[in-house]
Amino acid sequence: MAVRNLETCFSPALFEADEHRESIVVIIDVLRASSAIITAFANGASEIIPVAEAEVAREYKTRGYLVAAERDGFVLDFADFGNSPFNFTKEKVEGRTIVYSTTNGTGIITLASRARLTVIGSFLNITAISKWLSLQEKDVLLFCAGWKNRFNIEDTVCAGAIAQNLLGTGLYSTICDSTIAAVDLWSLAAPDLNGYIDKAAQRTRLRDKKLDDCIGFCLTPDFTDKIPVMKNGVLVDSLL
Repeated sequence: MAVRNLETCFSPALFEADEHRESIVVIIDVLRASSAIITAFANGASEIIPVAEAEVAREYKTRGYLVAAERDGFVLDFADFGNSPFNFTKEKVEGRTIVYSTTNGTGIITLASRARLTVIGSFLNITAISKWLSLQEKDVLLFCAGWKNRFNIEDTVCAGAIAQNLLGTGLYSTICDSTIAAVDLWSLAAPDLNGYIDKAAQRTRLRDKKLDDCIGFCLTPDFTDKIPVMKNGVLVDSLL
């Protein structure tokens, strides 16, 4: 069996779409988009339509869709709710289609749309997605949402945790410095993940806006085995 290549991208500004057409791209936006999407599927959402532009989300709302939309953490005036995973309760989302638009996460889902497969990862599904990836026999790119085209700590640490899992299978190799750095950062964070993430800029942003109630949850490993995957422009449960 051929050894697969594993790479990591720290920012949308560094993403090279044409280099990853045959790869599986894992979208990582720990605080909070990927955590919210995974939670929605854990609570029975049927599908999520990611849209990069707020006005597109607004138009969906006029057509009667349930819309989750935020910018810089704040719920947009037309939306039903924002992107805290705590918004995506079973009562709200079970059996529903959700239109979803966020500051960073949904934009990079669009950027990755030409990849062979695009999936959503976070700490919440870390074991499931690591095992699932190892079964696919494809190269993998771990794509960190970052913050407005900048590097961030929390997504890189999560990428490092997934990378360590994949490299540990013996099925992957890497000569990607970003992957090596992510694994090193994870090794520093792992003994006290909550304490390490407390220094992240996004942690401060959310605290200042009183939106930090979900951070501990977003850092919880293995909340679910759901793996959202993009099919025909829509996120669905990988098992369906």
